Formats: sequence, structure tokens, C-alpha cells
Amino acid sequence: MLLGVISDVMDAAAVRDLIERYNAAWNGQDLDAIHELHDSEIVFHNHTADERAAGAAVVRQHIAEIFRNNPTLRFRTRSLYTGEDFAVCEWTASAGSKEWDGVDVFPLRNGKIARKDVYSSSHRPREL
Repeated sequence: MLLGVISDVMDAAAVRDLIERYNAAWNGQDLDAIHELHDSEIVFHNHTADERAAGAAVVRQHIAEIFRNNPTLRFRTRSLYTGEDFAVCEWTASAGSKEWDGVDVFPLRNGKIARKDVYSSSHRPREL
């Protein structure tokens, strides 16, 4: 470590806790809790839907729109892999009578989520 530089690396258990709280906030559609866990320069990029938002305020508005359009949207974590500065979460989402699988990739910065890269099969959901 360089002199004068403070490490912002989290251990894998702390990263797991962060992502579990984040996922719970998504399931509760709690914008305040989600916003609190984002870095101020967060980038939200849903690669499947070709949606990209950058900056905490813009990302908050984007997520609010997702919740307005999908009030029954819920996620079930299938697996969660964590390291010191990242997490990868495999999940199954449901909304109404449909469900689909996906993966979120989370690079972290200063103990917060710096990016949320989403890859999913939402374009081909399954009927429940």
C-alpha cells in the first residue's frame, strides 16, 4: 500500500452482506435503500434491454421507472459470488405471470456499488 493511501477493499463477507441488503431493497422496491448503496458515479447498464443510466440521481430515476412499470417485480438469488471489490449474482426474476433468469455483475468502489451490469433472458420470459 502506498503511503497516505487508505485501502477501500472490503472482505468477501462484507461484500456478500452489501449485495444481500441491496437485493432485499430491490425486492422491497425501496429506492432510498438502493440509492444509499450506490456510489455517486454509479452506472446501471442493462445489456439485454440496452438501457444505460449514469450518476446517482439519474440511476435512481431509472430504477423508479422500472418499479412503476413492474410493481410486482421480485428477485430470487440463485447464487452469489463475492470478492474484495466485486460480486456476481445469479437470479430469477418474476413479475406477474412471467419469470426469467439473469446475472448482475457488481464492481465496487469505496464500499459501494460502482456499476450494475445486467444480463438476462427477459426478452424470452417463461410463463408461470
